[in-house]
Amino acid sequence: MHGSGALLHGTKADLSVGDLLVPGRRSNYSADRLSNHVYVTQTLDAAVWGAELAIGEGRGRIYVVEPQGPLEDDPNVTDKKFPGNPTRSYRTRESVRIVGELTDWLGHSAEQLQAMRDGLADLERRGLAVIYD
Repeated sequence: MHGSGALLHGTKADLSVGDLLVPGRRSNYSADRLSNHVYVTQTLDAAVWGAELAIGEGRGRIYVVEPQGPLEDDPNVTDKKFPGNPTRSYRTRESVRIVGELTDWLGHSAEQLQAMRDGLADLERRGLAVIYD
């Protein structure tokens, strides 16, 4: 978990403090899909994966965020992949306000990143890359 207990959002979008992340926009991971939720996490590692795997140009970014409505466990990782919610991953149908940005985070190694991309590509090939949104 991030030391502050803050909620985090990893992306490649270049945003500013005060900006709102809102549902109904293009997914961070598929240009062809609109996302019905905004996804957040309390673990730095999950936010790093989000920043590294997001589509788009530019560097990965991790924002400290404040939800403007209720959160629910993210069903894409809770119980389906990890019993309970060890990644402290959540989603909301409400907007999420950016209140800060983490700039001192370290990414995964090139090998870890490639292994994750290969695993995701394999799921896609097998028709198992289902997102419950």
